[in-house]
Amino acid sequence: MKERVKMTRGGRNVFRDIGFPEPQAQNLLVRSELMIEIERLVKAGGLTQIEAARMLGITQPRLNALLKGKIEQFSLDALVNMLAQAGRRVKMTVRKAA
Repeated sequence: MKERVKMTRGGRNVFRDIGFPEPQAQNLLVRSELMIEIERLVKAGGLTQIEAARMLGITQPRLNALLKGKIEQFSLDALVNMLAQAGRRVKMTVRKAA
């Protein structure tokens, strides 16, 4: 006998969907987006972790933690600084909540 799986469509912020308070959910969402961008940058460059870490101005173990998704170890400031070190500009948009 097959059981039916009930699915609920998620919102725009997975962190809110899993129960984080709104301010923390927004912070986690922005940090995750920056971490994903750094991962894309590293992969697109075809660099070793040591080379990529140098480009970002961090150590290889720190880059490894980022690539493993250890979001709790990275502040917004740190992520913005890494991207700036790699020659990227971070632009934010603030708008009224829906």
